[in-house]
Order: sequence, then C-alpha cells, then structure tokens
Amino acid sequence: MTDTLASGSARVLGDDINTDYIVPSHRKKETIDPDILRAFLFEDIAPGFYDAMEAETILVAGTNFGCGSAMEVAVTVLQAAGVKAVIAKSFSRTFRRNALNNGLLLCQANAMCLEDGDEIAVKLQYGALFVQSSRCKPVAAGGMPDFMLNMLSHGGLMSYLMAKGGFE
Repeated sequence: MTDTLASGSARVLGDDINTDYIVPSHRKKETIDPDILRAFLFEDIAPGFYDAMEAETILVAGTNFGCGSAMEVAVTVLQAAGVKAVIAKSFSRTFRRNALNNGLLLCQANAMCLEDGDEIAVKLQYGALFVQSSRCKPVAAGGMPDFMLNMLSHGGLMSYLMAKGGFE
C-alpha cells in the first residue's frame, strides 16, 4: 500500500540554507508570530519568495538545511507559509528535531533533479519514503519509524502527547 504524505509544487534551494535565510534575524526582533513572519520567508536570498509560492509547496534543498540558530520559529514560519515538506540531502540536527516536534515532514534525499514548479509527492510504501515526480525516477528518502509517522500524523509532539495522554 502506498500513502501520499505530502504533495505540492517544488521550490528548489541550494546548500547551507540557514535559519536566518528562512526568516531573517532582524525580523525576529520585531515578533516571532509565524503568521506575520511568513511574508518575509527567504527575503534575503530570494526576495518575493512568499508571494510567488504555490498554496501547497515542498522545498527541495542540498546539504545542511536549517543550520544556524536553534529557534523553533524557522520551522513554524515554513508551516505558516504553506510548506508541506522539506526534502534535502541533509539537515542540521536542531532543525530536524524542531521540524519533527512541530509536525513538519522532512525527507533526507538527493532530489536535485527537480526544478522549481515541478509537481511532486512524498509517498510512503512499506515503511520507506520516496519522492515522486514526472521529471525524475522515484528518489528514495529512507525510512521513518512508525512512532515518528504517528507523531507527524498528529501534527507534532505536543499534539501527539495530548491525543495519547503521554508516550505509548
């Protein structure tokens, strides 16, 4: 059985996308409200990025996505902007933890064959994630433990704990 976990239009970025590129530091001094900050998404490296986003967006990046500060707002701003998943060759450890805790799907894969605007889907089949598009062959994105999939389906760690009354 194959389940689609996320689908949308690809937006391709490069390597070393740090949290200050996601939302600039000077903006975080004014507020950390993701609904306000989403308008400034990637403004220092791609002005107008948010305005040009599709309603359902999946980010595709190279290595070290989310490096920099450990501020959780980098994840919540992506979610507020409509980002459904991030596919990257690698993620910083703190960004990965913040993303999973907040229910943002991450896929570790080399999907750089994709181009901006490609329609893509992140799918799960027999516990393995893969990225599917019309441009590339399916790209393997590794597995994800059932617990993490369950946590993501609840919208993150806090929602999971509230729904389950704690860890199972």
